[in-house]
Amino acid sequence: MSTPEPEIRLEDALAGIDPAFHGRLIKTYQGLKTSFLNGDYDACGLRAGRFCEVVLRWIQAAATGAYTPFGTKLGNFKDECDAIELTPRTAAHESVRILMPRAISFLYTLRNKRGIGHEGGDVDANETDATTAVRIADWCICELVRLHYTVSLEEAQAICDAIVERQYPLVWSVFGKNRVLDTRLSYAQQTLLLLYAKADPALPMEDLVAWTEHSNASVYRRDVLNKLHKARYVEYDRETQMVAISPKGVERVEREILTETP
Repeated sequence: MSTPEPEIRLEDALAGIDPAFHGRLIKTYQGLKTSFLNGDYDACGLRAGRFCEVVLRWIQAAATGAYTPFGTKLGNFKDECDAIELTPRTAAHESVRILMPRAISFLYTLRNKRGIGHEGGDVDANETDATTAVRIADWCICELVRLHYTVSLEEAQAICDAIVERQYPLVWSVFGKNRVLDTRLSYAQQTLLLLYAKADPALPMEDLVAWTEHSNASVYRRDVLNKLHKARYVEYDRETQMVAISPKGVERVEREILTETP
């Protein structure tokens, strides 16, 4: 029996990116994608802005050899992007000098002027704006993989193909209920994901039983909630029957569930 090839991660494909940017690029990109997949369009605008600010600093470094330090406020975003286009053609690849600055300039403007997650007008464009933000970020990351991959060509292509595939929400809201769409997840994993995806600080146990469609509330309390509580993934208040996810639970969702769910 042959051993399956290990899955190539985005972190591996972008290993050639300067360490000053590598972690920040991936973290802000994954943060944006996670907000979108969870339907949290309010958070998409903020996270798109952070992603753009990291990408701009990387572009500055790639095209000029210097960049605005992290922790130091950037100048006017559009002016900073326009300045990159004035660098010599030999300074960097055309995608870095022209295309990426224009892409993130539009995304940053969309985030600021349209205000993803804010009310405005009769037609709600939050989902459309968030979808656009994610697609622009997808394109930027694919360009980084294309220009700087350190894995095989086939592996780099597979990563780009996976990025541009249509992705569905992990948690679906329907008829006043929330459903985890990945049926492979255990009751404990579904519970953590449901708590993670909701903006509410805590949820009633009865909602979690109904949304996971567990057949027995007492068994669910014993085998799922009590064990999660004991491991400090959640705080389960037996008096109020409310459940809240802990920082440890959030870390488990982001490390174990979101990274493995297609």
